[in-house]
Amino acid sequence: MKDVIYTEKAPKPIGPYSQAIKSSNIIFVSGQIPIEPKTNEIIKGNIKEQTKKVIENIKAILESSGASLENVTMTFIYLKDMKDFSDFNDIYQEYFSTKPPARVTVEVSRLPRDVLIEIACIAVV
Repeated sequence: MKDVIYTEKAPKPIGPYSQAIKSSNIIFVSGQIPIEPKTNEIIKGNIKEQTKKVIENIKAILESSGASLENVTMTFIYLKDMKDFSDFNDIYQEYFSTKPPARVTVEVSRLPRDVLIEIACIAVV
């Protein structure tokens, strides 16, 4: 059985997918990009600003299902430019400073709405 997770505190899906799905004790969070949920506008800042917005959106989705960033066991990071890796890590480690999740980080040629970053994750509660 699967339950759809949705919160107004995170961006509405821009395609045929759910913000997240909870199955048993696992939460699968769809890829999030730096959208301000209240305005549906892309955060046009640098990689640090965009990373912060993406993680805050993921945090809101997890919290709406009774979980937190501490429950994240795996993240999938998609960067438009691997040159941003160090600046991305500066922000990422602020949110995942103790017991960081396993992670995959790759550079991709293009992301939705031409953002600099997209993050998906899996959490266990």
